[in-house]
Amino acid sequence: MMPPGAEVITRPVDKKDHYIKRCVAIAGDSIVIRNAQLFVNGVAAQNPTHRQFLYHVTPAVNLKKLDEWGVSLKDAGANAASQGYFMLDDTQVEKIKGLAANVQVERVPQERSQPGYVYPNDAKRYGTWNVDDYGPIYIPKKGATVALNEKSLPFYWRIIKVYENNALETRDGKIFINGQEATTYTFKQNYYWMMGDNRHNSEDSRIWGYVPEDHIVGKPLFIWFSTKNGNIREGIRWDRIFSSASTL
Repeated sequence: MMPPGAEVITRPVDKKDHYIKRCVAIAGDSIVIRNAQLFVNGVAAQNPTHRQFLYHVTPAVNLKKLDEWGVSLKDAGANAASQGYFMLDDTQVEKIKGLAANVQVERVPQERSQPGYVYPNDAKRYGTWNVDDYGPIYIPKKGATVALNEKSLPFYWRIIKVYENNALETRDGKIFINGQEATTYTFKQNYYWMMGDNRHNSEDSRIWGYVPEDHIVGKPLFIWFSTKNGNIREGIRWDRIFSSASTL
């Protein structure tokens, strides 16, 4: 038991956080996101059926009707719904537009997000990147070799030091791995790129970077339980229970 207010410095290796995200790119791929559309190796990726973005809806609409259509009234923030902000998929957008001729549904752009918020969290070199316009970025592959310099190191330092257990330091503008000056690095394992279907409200690879192969623990097969807004007090989403994960 930790005393109240104690700071967590580290955690046991078997206590890693588990996330369920969609794998959108594998080792050796290159990705880029332009105007919220993901491209893998230069080809537009197939978008998930329920891909969501943050939208602003004006004027005020019937919240009960939105709830019936599966729109979360809390995903965008505690008081966002009262101000007309919702996380919506394409089907929900069209339904809302059909409520009345004067209803406006506008996607909220993300270019004003804090510089350095997205991976590799380098505001100086990659400060214009955001969740809607991102990359290009290479997904490391086992045995592949990349150049190491001040522009590429922000992408790979965690792989080199944490995931592949090397001593890494920089001195006088030079990079040293295990005490030896290095201008290249060869990856020891494959890496993957994960993204959530809610593209404006997801902590995924755009935030924390590459997922090492040895961190992948399994593949979801079905949904065994689902609550509305993640709170059982707000109700159970019976239509999702035991539905196949592959249909999402």
